[in-house]
Amino acid sequence: MSEERVKPFLVTEDLPAPRLEAAAPPAETPERAGASTAAMVIGGIMVLLLGLSGLQVWNFVADEFNRAALLGWVSVGIASAGIGLIGGGLWREARGLGALTGVDRLRADLASTDAKRRVRAARAWVRDLPEGPALLESIRAINDPDAVLALLRAGPGADLRARADALGRAAALQAVAGLAAMPSAGLAGLYVAWRGLRLIRQVAQLHGLRPGLFGTLGLVRRTALAAGGVAAAEVVTNTAAHALLSNPILAQLAGDMAGAGIAARRMIVLARAADAACSPIPPDV
Repeated sequence: MSEERVKPFLVTEDLPAPRLEAAAPPAETPERAGASTAAMVIGGIMVLLLGLSGLQVWNFVADEFNRAALLGWVSVGIASAGIGLIGGGLWREARGLGALTGVDRLRADLASTDAKRRVRAARAWVRDLPEGPALLESIRAINDPDAVLALLRAGPGADLRARADALGRAAALQAVAGLAAMPSAGLAGLYVAWRGLRLIRQVAQLHGLRPGLFGTLGLVRRTALAAGGVAAAEVVTNTAAHALLSNPILAQLAGDMAGAGIAARRMIVLARAADAACSPIPPDV
């Protein structure tokens, strides 16, 4: 007996079918206004330290005046000198941080597509350079903003880069000599770290910056961010140097000089990264 064949059929939904609509995006969580918890804690600690210290100094001066007028005025002079030195140090730190912020602002203006903004930033930067008057005349004669940026790269930018390279080579030679004289690996690491920080400060001074403690920390962070682009531009050289100096045969022949060579190469790269972090000229991409 033959089986009955099933005929083709269509399965339909109940009409009218519901309209397909995109789901509404989830509502964004509003950001909390105000200072963060860490900022509030640090601010409270600073208020307590400064406030209680000020009250202690005030009570000490008042107590000295109760003993004798001469002792009171002497204590006033000592307290004024100490407070003045602290205020001067804080002002220097604030000025150093402001200079770093100014470099970031100039870099953003020079990278802008607004022609007037770019030319204004170029004039503001070259005004403080030794060759500023001649560069200002050249900028006034150029109508193309891209040509202004090329002039800055070929002129003061190239000169500062060459001087930063010279500082890097000097630091590299000092790193090799210092590592050869260090009796332990721990002292060698401390020496390399100290020389690297000093190199960053030297490059910053080359660009007219005078960073303090917090300014140096901010500059180290900027240098670490700029080091990625510098290392990418020199990946071939770095790979060849590392492969050569990390060779086991060469390590047996030269001993610790292979590690010193790598440290020297890193000093040169560090100088170029610090130059990129301190220069307001945007990278040429």
